[in-house]
Amino acid sequence: MRMTFAQRMITIAMVVLGTVLTRFIPFWFFPADKPTPKYIQYLGKTLPSAAFGLLVIYCLKNVSVFTGSHGAPEFLAVAAVAGLHLWKRQMLLSVAGGTVFYMLLVQFVF
Repeated sequence: MRMTFAQRMITIAMVVLGTVLTRFIPFWFFPADKPTPKYIQYLGKTLPSAAFGLLVIYCLKNVSVFTGSHGAPEFLAVAAVAGLHLWKRQMLLSVAGGTVFYMLLVQFVF
């Protein structure tokens, strides 16, 4: 089933609207001249760690230590992420480095 031209334009407009709204709404609700509410500050401090924890759980949920490579590449990649993060304290570097390390392990070692 193909979308008509009008349906494609409506879809693009909705995506643009959603993107613009998610960018501007925080500035409308929390202007620079007013203090940010305490619960928003709390969420800003705790949600990044919670999201990272959720990502770890999601990535390791189907690892079986009783079959295949026994979860070795996954746990080595987790150790690499932890080591990189403790060393450099940069989340993007930690995640990217762990992902590259995992892919190399899966492709060439296990």
